[in-house]
Amino acid sequence: IASGKWYTSAGDGRIAHGARDDMAAAIAASLAGASNESKTYTLTGPHAYTTAEIAALVSEVTGKSLDVLQVPDEALTEGVKASGVPEDFAEVIVSFDVNTRSGRIPMVTDAIETLSGRKPKTLKQFLEANKAALAG
Repeated sequence: IASGKWYTSAGDGRIAHGARDDMAAAIAASLAGASNESKTYTLTGPHAYTTAEIAALVSEVTGKSLDVLQVPDEALTEGVKASGVPEDFAEVIVSFDVNTRSGRIPMVTDAIETLSGRKPKTLKQFLEANKAALAG
């Protein structure tokens, strides 16, 4: 955000980011629940966004322009490594963009609300709550 540039290879893929405290509340409620049945839940935010949509929300909330620059996976990996991230971890980071671009993770579930009993924060609510950290 500080540079005003977001390098990504996610293309127009969508992802439903969720707030950590929402996920923690859902997990805690699941663990504290009386049920002993074994279930698998996929925790997501309430809406799937493209990187361009996320950047627009960040710009709206912070008042700072954030340009999305689509780059090839290899260039993104090299850029992440150049920032000091070990190669193995850089490849994992870039794999999120690859899977987002490929349409493998656009799902939106109601699992957070089902488990915790509360609606998850929207991305805009999360950004507004963390505006000071985002603005630098």
